[in-house]
Amino acid sequence: MNPWTILSSGLGAGYAPKAPGTFGSLVGLALGCLLLHLGHLPLLFGIVAVTALGIYAVGRLPDANADPKWVVIDEIAGQMIPLLALYDVSVWGALLSFALFRLFDIWKIGPVGWADKRADEYGIMGDDIIAGLMAWLVMLALHLVSPL
Repeated sequence: MNPWTILSSGLGAGYAPKAPGTFGSLVGLALGCLLLHLGHLPLLFGIVAVTALGIYAVGRLPDANADPKWVVIDEIAGQMIPLLALYDVSVWGALLSFALFRLFDIWKIGPVGWADKRADEYGIMGDDIIAGLMAWLVMLALHLVSPL
């Protein structure tokens, strides 16, 4: 197994027999919560690093245009984004972040669906980045009515 496959699979999370995207999202949630515990700036740098690494790694895969199910680095990067809306790590904030991201990632409404139709590394990574941004916006809006 080459290093691009290992990275693209989220260190193997993408090889889960069922729901590999959910397992990839859980890796992103854990990594994101760890980085958020260190602060918002480390989390932001982590998101940028995982996204850049994902674009590079997925672009080196022989079957990247097919968006294989085992490629979950996109879910890892996307899941980290809504955590930026939290003041600090909390169980409820993490659960809400996870639920919103998965909702937008699965529904593929609007720009998420548009990006998903691209047959390259930018489409593979882009739909999850957009889903993460949409979840982040919803979480920011929720701050208006309740602290997370």
